[in-house]
Amino acid sequence: MFKWIKQHLRIKAFYGTSENAVKTQIWIAVSVYVLVAIVRKRLGLKPSLYQILQILSLTQFEKTPILQALQAPNSDTDLDDIDNQLILFDL
Repeated sequence: MFKWIKQHLRIKAFYGTSENAVKTQIWIAVSVYVLVAIVRKRLGLKPSLYQILQILSLTQFEKTPILQALQAPNSDTDLDDIDNQLILFDL
């Protein structure tokens, strides 16, 4: 069980030192892992659970809809973003 936790859950440090604090943090991490697995299956997403968790950790404070953040980027949208960027060097 400990090996699975180390391989699949992202717990960098425990915020409490008591047994209850450590168990609570592990159960929260397991719950998040299971919820992301359910979302992945229901939405039919292709990225791995690890990739989805990475995306969610990077976009947690953005106002981007979750489904849009998890879907593959659209090539037309990428071109529009390039047009809106400032030019650093005028070459």
